[in-house]
Amino acid sequence: MKFNFIPLLPLFFLFFLGCQSPNNQSTDLEIQEIDPDGAIAFDLAAIKERGYLTAIVENSSSGMFLYRGEPMGYEYDLMSLFASSIGVELKFNITRDIAESFQKLNKGEGDVIARNLTITSGRKKHIDFTEPLHLVRQMLVQRKPANWRDMKLHEIEKTLIRNPVELKDKTIHVRPNSSYIPRLKNLSNEIGGDIKIVIETEDLETESIIEMVANGEIAYTVADEDIAQVSARYHSILDVETAVSFPQEIAWGVRKTSPELLKSINDWLVKMKKTNDYYALYDKYYKNYSVNKVIVNSAYYSTDSDNLSPYDSLIKHYADKINWDWRLLAAQISKESRFDPSAKSWIGARGLLQIMPRTGAAYGVSNLFDPNQNLKAGTDHLLWLEEKWYKIPNPDERVKFVLGSFNVGDGHVRDAVKLARKYGADTLLWDGNVAKYLKLKSKKKYFEDPVVTFGYCRGSEPVEYVEDILYRYDRYLQMVPLVDSLTASVE
Repeated sequence: MKFNFIPLLPLFFLFFLGCQSPNNQSTDLEIQEIDPDGAIAFDLAAIKERGYLTAIVENSSSGMFLYRGEPMGYEYDLMSLFASSIGVELKFNITRDIAESFQKLNKGEGDVIARNLTITSGRKKHIDFTEPLHLVRQMLVQRKPANWRDMKLHEIEKTLIRNPVELKDKTIHVRPNSSYIPRLKNLSNEIGGDIKIVIETEDLETESIIEMVANGEIAYTVADEDIAQVSARYHSILDVETAVSFPQEIAWGVRKTSPELLKSINDWLVKMKKTNDYYALYDKYYKNYSVNKVIVNSAYYSTDSDNLSPYDSLIKHYADKINWDWRLLAAQISKESRFDPSAKSWIGARGLLQIMPRTGAAYGVSNLFDPNQNLKAGTDHLLWLEEKWYKIPNPDERVKFVLGSFNVGDGHVRDAVKLARKYGADTLLWDGNVAKYLKLKSKKKYFEDPVVTFGYCRGSEPVEYVEDILYRYDRYLQMVPLVDSLTASVE
């Protein structure tokens, strides 16, 4: 493996001799209540037949997050590669709590738990673990003095805990159902003193608790080494150099009723670990500090599932105007400009929704680089297209016609409707019907057909445009809650 770990001090070794005590079986009480025999039987063949794999992930900089509207994250990227290797689409189910992840896995609401799961004997009773992804130690997260920049190194060291014995009577905050709890209980026994463990609420991820330490709200928490080190790069006041465990194996989890899926993942991981891509992916999220800092400090970064861009309030305002889910409009903006209001295409389309100047002028807008004006013109045009396609009764179908028309013009889409009617397809359905004939408008037989008015069209582009926006929208539905629209102050 390419992961380097600081050797534990010889004295520290003595404190860990008790790691095999019965208490380490598990204190994940909610997990203990889950009956592995009640897990549904849904293995690899059924997943392939269904056409998608559902990963259970968490919103975090290591699990999955949104940047410029695009899902990213170590676990997400790695799981995407595996899903591609077995020829299925990747879907995901976001959970905050580990016990909830176990429950959803065994109920069939997910196929793989893809999050930093420490392999423990207690958890092995309920799920099967894959080949380890890597090794990590559990690290104490503590705060340096406020004036640490003005202090010498040895002065800073005197203020920090370096020996676990010093944790006697200290209070450590951790997330519920985490492997940190049994480790701290064992450590408390090993050092012969009480460590006060405060279990935080389920809605707090490890990174959120680390932030509480950085802000001075609490004194200590524990985190896996890779997560702790990444957090310390963003919060220089944090110290994460004191280990409280031996290196432990981190893996994914699958149902005990999915042996073929487990074998497939393990075979893939064995091969993947022999490639440079595997380690490059790890380095991308855990070691590339300069890039990660730009992402995390960006207004386009979200792990809290509450925002997609700095323009969310404007997007919600204009989505209300056309009676759209704001996340659908955001998905279109993400496709058009990746939320960049200064974007300009080679043909002159501008701004968030890539509006042409002539279209903007038709709706009384002159500065298309202004987010407010751009969204006004764009949603006015979307509303106009909605009215054009009002005869399509199913709103889920209608939006496909609207998006396709926004991309290529409603004339070409109407030509595709005429072709669909001529060749016996359903003119009220997009996929496999009107979309099929829109793609065929790039062929002479079809764009020269007497029913066609607007001639040649590279129809694959608007079809892919619609598919991509709806794909992004599906991602946003899972990651971003639908809250009451926020009306921006629009002038």
